Amino acid sequence: MTAGYSSSDTDTAAPPAPDRPSISGAQLPTVTMIGGGQLARMTHQAAIALGQRLRVLAEQPDDPAAQVSPDVVLGSHTDLDALRRAASGAHALTFDHEHVPTEHLEALVAEGVNVAPPPQALVYAQDKFAMRRKLAGLGIPVPAFRTVSAPADVTEFGAEHGWPVVVKAVRGGYDGRGVWMPEDAESAAHLVTEQLGKGVSLLVEAKVALRRELSAMVARSPFGQGAAWPVVETVQRDGQCAVVIAPAPGLDRDLATEAEGLALRLAAELGVVGAMAVELFEIDADSAVPGNGFSGRVLVNELAMRPHNSGHWGMDGARTGQFEQHLRAVLDYPLGDTAPLAPVTVMANILGAPAAPDMTMDERLHHLFARMPDAKVHLYGKGERHARKIGHVNVLGDAYGSIDDPKYVAAVRRRAELAAHWMSHADWADGWDPHEGGEAK
Repeated sequence: MTAGYSSSDTDTAAPPAPDRPSISGAQLPTVTMIGGGQLARMTHQAAIALGQRLRVLAEQPDDPAAQVSPDVVLGSHTDLDALRRAASGAHALTFDHEHVPTEHLEALVAEGVNVAPPPQALVYAQDKFAMRRKLAGLGIPVPAFRTVSAPADVTEFGAEHGWPVVVKAVRGGYDGRGVWMPEDAESAAHLVTEQLGKGVSLLVEAKVALRRELSAMVARSPFGQGAAWPVVETVQRDGQCAVVIAPAPGLDRDLATEAEGLALRLAAELGVVGAMAVELFEIDADSAVPGNGFSGRVLVNELAMRPHNSGHWGMDGARTGQFEQHLRAVLDYPLGDTAPLAPVTVMANILGAPAAPDMTMDERLHHLFARMPDAKVHLYGKGERHARKIGHVNVLGDAYGSIDDPKYVAAVRRRAELAAHWMSHADWADGWDPHEGGEAK
């Protein structure tokens, strides 16, 4: 198996999709996306090209997607009546985030709404313990884990598996929030007591000695057609994704095929509809525990059943990006070709600086394009705040290069990170000065 088109499932039958509202004349298909963040904003861009209308349920009129979509319902994702208003007349209802209460989604399905992915699949992206238990039952490699009901659960786990351990909120949490790594029994007991006291459900996992983090992004249609993008390397800083290198350099071909196949199998087993990211830990071969057809060299960390930060590179670097593919999938169109357009594409997140620069974002964009006319910039319409994701930059490597050439990959990554840093800080990290002949200091 290689990244790209995959045929329909052969052993997992998907339930029939609800009847779609009829389309006649110039009427456009309407997809409702719950959440008004940057993922919905970029899905709206893809919807325009496909002749579709994206309706968003946003909490505020200045949310990123609400700024650009002509079809906005204001309300909370926790309000069933707001969800009903947003779903009315839509051909499919999908998600910018996973935080909609499961019981609300089940009520919508009972009322005939085409929820994609369906709640029985989405729960495995919402509830980390349910996900761990399900994957372990399927024989999918995951870190050792257990649920936590008292501090002793973590201290006993740490004594068995070693310190530090990873404690996670079962629901919620993103970009490093809701994840803790206590170093010893004393700090673990304090943390668990505090979080359980706040009503936070917890699980504990073994801290994996990993080589790096990977992501296998796939999409699946209601009746089982699947497609996979190349497996990418994700670089995390302070708990959130900073850089994505597509495809992952130096990844053994057999391991890449295994990871793609694992993600496609998971999408089928769980009944996913739409895009799904499978975040993975790559570990050394001497630490692997093979079994159930897997080498044991990749472990599943997290699932996201929606477009995902690790797929942003494909907006410019793949024949079909994740946002278009997600729409194709939830509307049950044939899926698009996911082949990359360059030997390597590097995505670098634009993260808010500790203090917003005096230079306007528009002026920063002007200067960036003057230096790097090939950089593809995507801004989210969000206010600048320290470490906040306010956009991303994609840089495609020249066609003559090779993913197997570390110098080539490093050069593309360096340009992407320079561009993102400039957009965040209005400062060239390499000392480049356009007024001094364009040379780095």
